[in-house]
Amino acid sequence: MSAIQTALIVGGGFSGMAAAITLQRAGIAVDLLEQDASWCPLGAGITIGGATLRALETLGVYPQIAAEGAPTSGLDMYTQQGHHVATLRTPPVVGSSVADTGGIMRPVMARILADATRAAGVNVTLGQTWTDLEQSGDQVHVQFSDGQRRSYDLVVGADGVHSKLRERLMPEVPPLQYIGQGVWRAVARRPAGLERGAMWFGQHIKCGVNPVSATQMYVYITEDRPTKEHIDPATWPAVVKGLLAPFAHPIIQDLIPQMDLPEAAIDYRPLANLLVPAPWNRGRVVLIGDTVAATTPHLASGAGIGIESGIVLGEELARHDDLQAALDAFHARRFERCRMVVKNSERLCKIEIEGGDKAEHAQIMRDSLMALVQPI
Repeated sequence: MSAIQTALIVGGGFSGMAAAITLQRAGIAVDLLEQDASWCPLGAGITIGGATLRALETLGVYPQIAAEGAPTSGLDMYTQQGHHVATLRTPPVVGSSVADTGGIMRPVMARILADATRAAGVNVTLGQTWTDLEQSGDQVHVQFSDGQRRSYDLVVGADGVHSKLRERLMPEVPPLQYIGQGVWRAVARRPAGLERGAMWFGQHIKCGVNPVSATQMYVYITEDRPTKEHIDPATWPAVVKGLLAPFAHPIIQDLIPQMDLPEAAIDYRPLANLLVPAPWNRGRVVLIGDTVAATTPHLASGAGIGIESGIVLGEELARHDDLQAALDAFHARRFERCRMVVKNSERLCKIEIEGGDKAEHAQIMRDSLMALVQPI
């Protein structure tokens, strides 16, 4: 007997879908609420490390991810002038034979997980949100935007970094703080011979590419920006081309004319992070993913730790017949791992901004990768 019989998942992103699939498979009746009527995530590519691929294998979607994405191994590192410095080995994950790392288009990964969510039997409601909730006894009573009112044994908040549930339940949590860097993302043609991701390091800027399909690659540029500012989207192609211009490697130079194409789908985001102290529940409402542990992309693990949290929550709810025991076990397995990713990513960001110790940067990367491949 699991700790609960019914659950509402608020948010249909990666962590919400992972939780919905895992809970439903454990025999819990799950409703998933997503305010986007088209359930259509925007974005370019996403780097998916071995730990994330292992989590996707647990959800049963690794074959589709591998077929439609680009499983790889290792990362080539270059200077701004194009000199090859090293190939970073990406360690294999413990307990699985999935690829060490890889990439995929974010909308493709979202579609694969959405199909798996529906196939698991989750009741998905799109284009709606919650307007009120209250807890009494062993139930959470939720008012929906269509006027309906339903009750659940548990509500799982996976509504992202700007979570309304967190705002309601944890008003003491401060707003996101800009961390001093911004990231540009785009899509480009994958050149022949690009077998793994590559990264180029300049002064206060780095850029990289990662295969995301047989024909496409994901482009990212992380640059220091002392203040958070609005950048007119009409100028984005020109800005990105200017940022790429000093990098001499042919792969980067070939990217520049592609940034004028609509299919480049350029996007810019100022970077911030968030780590809410445990516990992440208030009674029978528990928060997961970016809602409580949002990270910068320096370890390419933001989506991964959210997916893992959804899986672990489902596992612990199925393992215990007492809700508090299940939540305690969930926090014991998740908080330190999520803290490590958020804080190590923050430290990598600060080293880059300050022009700090490259040996420390490399050591944090190695230590983090080795920690992430361990079992969850």
